[in-house]
Amino acid sequence: MTAKKPTPDNAAMVLIDHQTGTMNWAKSVDRDLIEANTRALARVAVDLGMPLVLTSSMEEHMQGPLMPALEDIAPDAFSARVKRPGVVNAWDDSAFADAVRNTGRKHFIMAGITTDVCLAPPAIDAAAEGFDVTAVVDASGSPTSLTDEMAFRKMERGGVELTTTSALLADLAVNWTSEAGQKIMQVLGEEILSRG
Repeated sequence: MTAKKPTPDNAAMVLIDHQTGTMNWAKSVDRDLIEANTRALARVAVDLGMPLVLTSSMEEHMQGPLMPALEDIAPDAFSARVKRPGVVNAWDDSAFADAVRNTGRKHFIMAGITTDVCLAPPAIDAAAEGFDVTAVVDASGSPTSLTDEMAFRKMERGGVELTTTSALLADLAVNWTSEAGQKIMQVLGEEILSRG
């Protein structure tokens, strides 16, 4: 079954473990690209008034704190982030799963570092619970491309739709001349299209 298309009205943005330490483990996608795409996702969520759920794991250990840019972009979501005490599959952490469920949205746009360990399990579990889930694969990354490929296969088998940041933003915009489209176009230009 294909997930329904996400819209600003039906979807919540969920960013998992985009931490300064975990980012060092993502080698399958260029780190600067992951960071730019993650900033773009957070900015669009804020600009369009979409719920934004952030989570981190063991910030005081090698995983490190969340990307500082997330605090600048979304200070409220940053301060409300779910700090998991080491639970690997974020969906198994009741505080995180409840925060996502309590957005009231039926579609979750998810990205995470790493794709195989931090993104795939909660994405698959949320889909199994009946939610539509779209995974943004270029705002995620793994130690190797093979690792990513295995995670992609698992997610697709689990009913998770895979996409890229630019494709997702185009889906959310629907029409570039709309108010939402104009906001998204600005973010797209500043974070993604301007990259050299």
